[in-house]
Amino acid sequence: MDIRNLFSGIFPQRTRDVLRTPYGNFNLANEADRKRMRKMVIELQRTTDALTRKDIRDWRNAWQLAINVDNPDRRRLYDIYRDVEIDLHLSGCVAQRVGFVMARSFKLVDEKGEEDAEAMHFFEQAWFKQLMRYALDSIYWGHSLIELGELATDGDGCLCYTDVTLLPRKHVIPEYGRVVTQLGQDWHTGIDYRRPPFSDWLIEAGRPDDLGLYLKAATQTIPKKNTMAFWDTFSEIFGMPMRIARTTSRDQSEIERLDRMLREAGTALSMVAGMETEIEFVESGKGDAYNVYDKRIDRANSELSKLVIGQTMTIEDGSSLSQSETHLEVFQNLVESDCDRLRDIVNNQLIPRMVRHGFPIKGLRFDWDYSVDYTPEQQKAYEEMVIQHYNVDPRYFEEKYGIPCREKPDPEQPMRQPDDKKGKQQNAHAPFFD
Repeated sequence: MDIRNLFSGIFPQRTRDVLRTPYGNFNLANEADRKRMRKMVIELQRTTDALTRKDIRDWRNAWQLAINVDNPDRRRLYDIYRDVEIDLHLSGCVAQRVGFVMARSFKLVDEKGEEDAEAMHFFEQAWFKQLMRYALDSIYWGHSLIELGELATDGDGCLCYTDVTLLPRKHVIPEYGRVVTQLGQDWHTGIDYRRPPFSDWLIEAGRPDDLGLYLKAATQTIPKKNTMAFWDTFSEIFGMPMRIARTTSRDQSEIERLDRMLREAGTALSMVAGMETEIEFVESGKGDAYNVYDKRIDRANSELSKLVIGQTMTIEDGSSLSQSETHLEVFQNLVESDCDRLRDIVNNQLIPRMVRHGFPIKGLRFDWDYSVDYTPEQQKAYEEMVIQHYNVDPRYFEEKYGIPCREKPDPEQPMRQPDDKKGKQQNAHAPFFD
């Protein structure tokens, strides 16, 4: 579809190749103007998020608005997600899961399955690592729309993107593939980002109707935050003994002076009062705050661990080695699913766009390299097994470990000694005198 027809409903004023928009006039016959239009229209009028206290009722109402079929609105739900994201225990769980994926080694292979080492330079860039993080965020937020930067060259003269940008989620309507320039606009007036020219520069991660893991995590982070606030209030009221002063004086100024003295005493261990003034310290006899509050916080943390990493032992205290190994296996299955998600995004979306942008990687596929992810003990056993059954090229060890390798002499054949040494050995057994 022609780009002018794409925006005809949004910006109706156009004269032949000139498109008049709120962002300025664009000559569609000019390649530079087409690129500028793509960048300018995608630039959204961002607003500051409101940081207000949320409860379960707000979460349920926001969820209802997000699943509205006619006019889905995730803005209030994303406000809750922003509060969910700052939970310390949840952040640790997410960082552990993301860290395992980001630590994986990858490779580019051709149709025969052979690795292309030269093409790795196009992906060993900061923009690619950031793109992977944005794509992994879609697991928790539900959706991520990532814009590729302008084409440039790195310090080695290699073609690359300047950066990648995450489009503000509140402006994206993934259910209908639209981006609205102003919050609150009807999605019908938005820009269809799944069609050219925007589709050539955008990477979409996550399913359109997915609301992410933070939807479930909010059921624990909201009560947890309220419980911690209640615990602070409890400690403020009952944590310190109450100080009561009794005096027989009827002088209001004396009573005010005594009240000010008690308030300003703070943590001081001494104060001065008159002979007729009685000061009493009343200790609190209320219930056990540990079982009331701390247990609820622990339960919320364990539920969050099960949600994000599938178990508790890799981030909390474990009881036995066998149980921790089982829990680790469950966690690794989640990591593998995240790796599969990233591999599909790179192969099905990123690489085709890079080929259209001039990157010489046509016919290559992205895959994870598990051969270098063995532990040192596993790697040693693996190499010994291969050496016992096959002749290994010494260049493999030279390239991997940087150690020059030479063939070992055959132990069955005795080493020949030089003639001069042999003569010396024979002369050693000769008589001292002839």
